[in-house]
Amino acid sequence: MENNEPLNEVLADLKKKGYEADLNFETETFALYAGDLDMRLDPDEFHVDEIDEACDKSHSDAEVVVYAISTATGVKGVEVDKQQ
Repeated sequence: MENNEPLNEVLADLKKKGYEADLNFETETFALYAGDLDMRLDPDEFHVDEIDEACDKSHSDAEVVVYAISTATGVKGVEVDKQQ
């Protein structure tokens, strides 16, 4: 886990590694949804490959956790969790 790099740099590095889908966690189903692909991933369908901490300069240096996620079918994306 990296510590407090700017969010835009973390996302750019992951995009270079092929993590391009924008994933959103659905708390009621514990699934991930990729809106740009119109794809829902149940917990047994994805793997967290990497977890990075970042700081979001656009929100008063709020701490952010970025999850790099992949599936067996080759979909790679990120889920960004802003800490309160």
